[in-house]
Amino acid sequence: MEKITSRKNEHIRHIRLLCSDSGYRREKGLFICDGMKLLKEAVSFGAEIDSVLWKEQPEDVQGLGCRKQFAAPAELFDYASPMKNSPGPIFAVRIPEEKRGEKLKNAIVLENLQDPGNVGTVIRTANAFNIDAVILTGSCADIYNPKTVRATMGAIFRQKLIVKDLNELGQFLKENELPLYGAALSDRAVDMRNVELKHAAVAVGSEGRGLSREILDICEREIIIPMNPDSESLNAAVAASVLMWEMSR
Repeated sequence: MEKITSRKNEHIRHIRLLCSDSGYRREKGLFICDGMKLLKEAVSFGAEIDSVLWKEQPEDVQGLGCRKQFAAPAELFDYASPMKNSPGPIFAVRIPEEKRGEKLKNAIVLENLQDPGNVGTVIRTANAFNIDAVILTGSCADIYNPKTVRATMGAIFRQKLIVKDLNELGQFLKENELPLYGAALSDRAVDMRNVELKHAAVAVGSEGRGLSREILDICEREIIIPMNPDSESLNAAVAASVLMWEMSR
């Protein structure tokens, strides 16, 4: 195991770029995770671990199967880590290839959801409610941003994730025989409880602007979550969670 002592070390630079640069993540096909819990989950669910950086002392993890392992003193580790005061380790995981499988039974669609914590929370909740896929379109936060990954609490390794351009989305959902409903605050929206959502795709937009006109135009209808009329709206991740509970009910 190589011991790293300099900030100029190539692996330290590599980790910091994976943390901060989405283009570099895509180029290398890797993303960064932090912490022993996530490492054990990654191993448990068959993720491909590319490298591990330990904080001072390595620990024994059964089935790790990773040859590229490094150790660094606490100060240097903290410089490389995306988290403050992390106990470590930091590890790089191979981004899985998108695989075509059986038709989806349902999906939650996120459009222009730019907060990594919200995107990660939706992924975590989708996995908890057995939603087949989380589909991202428009200018969503990067799935593999360290903040997104952390918010998934390990669901990143279990949940099917799909990225589609808006002009591809309609055809993709047709191929999967999924009607699309858009969550919207409009006079046309009907109470979500009066729509069959079990075998459907439901779209949620950003908190500031909601869904775009382009995606609403391909929705079969608009739906709304019933709530106190004095409350203008819900946090996007909370709204998606309520809708996914209804989808899985």
